[in-house]
Amino acid sequence: MTKERINLLGLNIDNLSMQDTLSRIEQIVKERIPVQHVVVNAAKIVHAQKNEQLKDIINNCGLINADGQAVVWASRLLGIPLKERVAGVDLMYNILNIAPKKGWRIYFLGARENVVNTVVSKTESKFPGIQIAGYRDGYFTEDEELDVVEDIKNSKADILFVAISSPKKEQFLNKYMNELMVPFCMGVGGSFDVFAGLVKRAPVWMQKIGMEWFYRILQEPGRMWKRYATTNPIFIYLVAKEKLGIKL
Repeated sequence: MTKERINLLGLNIDNLSMQDTLSRIEQIVKERIPVQHVVVNAAKIVHAQKNEQLKDIINNCGLINADGQAVVWASRLLGIPLKERVAGVDLMYNILNIAPKKGWRIYFLGARENVVNTVVSKTESKFPGIQIAGYRDGYFTEDEELDVVEDIKNSKADILFVAISSPKKEQFLNKYMNELMVPFCMGVGGSFDVFAGLVKRAPVWMQKIGMEWFYRILQEPGRMWKRYATTNPIFIYLVAKEKLGIKL
């Protein structure tokens, strides 16, 4: 564990700003030693309490950012303050913005075929000169995994974005990191949907006050309501229990 890393409710998190994180990624790509990146939000912390495999994978990642504003607030309340939130979708955008200047090759894996196609098209339009190493949708079977891994390896990508649901993306990267031979591998969850324009991000003021989850519910009530209705209260309970020093 680095001196910049804290442990919040059993999960390691690197205490880095967005700029710190981008500098670390640049070093990772230069060194070309495969590193798995993960972002941590309230929901993931809750799920990791009962999923030891997920917790172990997260804690052994080379780079871990706090994605949710609630995680930053909890760190401050518990006396181990994180510098700032580093949202996965913002980090992905910043990497894409830097990539043409650095000559980084990008591979996109995940989402539906039409979505990843749109992401690639918009990326090429928005970031002139960017090098797309490859792309494919996230709907492949376990029997097809090795073919996917081989395609990514042969692409000689510098950056891999994986838009598959949790914990599948964490498990996939953890399982195949050495075979992929990609310096920086990042799980980006639903970021492809945002980048493709299928899902809108909350206004900045809602992001700052930690209400982005509510905006997601308004957009996708059927899918998101249960997720936040179950994880948010548990997260608050876990933070309160830790603050009060209650052992159960």
